[in-house]
Amino acid sequence: MTNQDLPTLHSWVSVPKNSDFTIYNLPFGIFQSKRLSARVGIAIGDKIVDLSVLHEEGFFADLTQLPHDIFLRDALNDFIALGKPVTRRVREKVQELLLDTNDALKEHTCRGKAMVNRTEAQMLMPVKVGDYTDFYSSIEHATNVGTMFRDPNNALLPNWKHLPVGYHGRASSIIPSGVPIYRPKGQYKDPNMEVPEFGPSRRLDFELEMAFIVGKTTKMGDSVSTDQAEDHIFGMVLFNDWSARDIQAWEYVPLGPFLGKSFASSISPWVVTMEALEHFRVKGPEQDVPVLPYLACEADHAFDIQLEVFIQPEESTASKVCTSNFKYMYWNIAQQLAHHTINGCNVNVGDMMASGTISGSTPDSFGSMLELAWKGTKPLTLEEGVERKFIEDGDTVIMKGFCEKEGIRIGFGEVSSKVLPAK
Repeated sequence: MTNQDLPTLHSWVSVPKNSDFTIYNLPFGIFQSKRLSARVGIAIGDKIVDLSVLHEEGFFADLTQLPHDIFLRDALNDFIALGKPVTRRVREKVQELLLDTNDALKEHTCRGKAMVNRTEAQMLMPVKVGDYTDFYSSIEHATNVGTMFRDPNNALLPNWKHLPVGYHGRASSIIPSGVPIYRPKGQYKDPNMEVPEFGPSRRLDFELEMAFIVGKTTKMGDSVSTDQAEDHIFGMVLFNDWSARDIQAWEYVPLGPFLGKSFASSISPWVVTMEALEHFRVKGPEQDVPVLPYLACEADHAFDIQLEVFIQPEESTASKVCTSNFKYMYWNIAQQLAHHTINGCNVNVGDMMASGTISGSTPDSFGSMLELAWKGTKPLTLEEGVERKFIEDGDTVIMKGFCEKEGIRIGFGEVSSKVLPAK
């Protein structure tokens, strides 16, 4: 579907103004409640459509590939693994049932059972993440960090414009929105210290990122081309890749991030599909250094997703500290997956690949406290005069993301997590 042929759709479900979960979106997630076990749902307005009820009532009867209990699983992996022809048809069928011109579900006796209030639901991890990779794909972020810690005249390392730099992270500590994190402990060594010290991180930071979820397994030795890449991507989530800057600065030479990154990463619980994002596809930044053929792209793989970060100190109001956009990414998702698999590395359904910090060109679009407060030299002033150089205990970091064009809006909800003192 192109940007020009998206039809006007209206739902019989009441959708609040500026809701992220319009009939154009219909993201997938895993939820449970006091009376319901973990299961697959689709968000619409303030409701969740319980797909297990629709399946039980025969609404997916034409999709014979669906196992009888596929929507009663505690992760989307098995559903995603059925392939895009199936997952796309399930989403399209739900969209048809929610149209104001369709009474099949609206007038059905199961309607009350199938429509769950989002306020009554607890959102869980949408997928079981087997492996997680973090990229470093924002040229503005990489330039800012290189300027701070290396040579301002040579901020980017020689390889940066030739390949999407990345590292393998820790999948076990990826958590859904709403789960608090504990301040990590580790070694750190400031330039004025003769020997390192140990203790809670003094420079805890957020990183504004997005992540895509792999939707198709590959075999070892095989590679995914850039033109095939989006067939292997199910959808996307917001991603807060927490970072302990002082621990990381001391440990990362020569093998890269470890304890400074592995303690927690927070994600939004609703997976927005690539089909929903299609209307917001845009051309990415010009890559001014020619790339090798396996990284070349004929199609556009950037998306106009507006991003916001808020910091809410304990017992205080939230302050917006950053406004950025996913379209700023120098390396796109197709190039990331192509590079990841070019050596024959196999990927699995549910694997998560994060973008790296998403920064824009203006100071208010920087995607981390490291940049916003410029390594602590320019503290941010929040509401009520509170100052922040990095994230303090009791602070809640909230990230939001949405696409909006021609009166059509889809969004990711939010990823929110509170920082607790170190154990």
